[in-house]
Amino acid sequence: MEVRIGIQNSPRELGFESSETPAAVQQKVAEAIENGSSHLTLTDEGGRLYIVPTASLAYVEVGSEKTRRVGFVA
Repeated sequence: MEVRIGIQNSPRELGFESSETPAAVQQKVAEAIENGSSHLTLTDEGGRLYIVPTASLAYVEVGSEKTRRVGFVA
């Protein structure tokens, strides 16, 4: 599933593919904001760790899980 994070005062967004469910990512983001945590930590499919300061979050966009199509589409 694709995750995109907007960072305040930055023209680019952080985007990566995650193996976590959308609900798990949503829960991590909500907990970091509600608990006043200093940073949000997420991991991509390759095991890379992304640490984003919570105070700098502009938005977090969580895409749906992709399903692979088999065959031809007319």
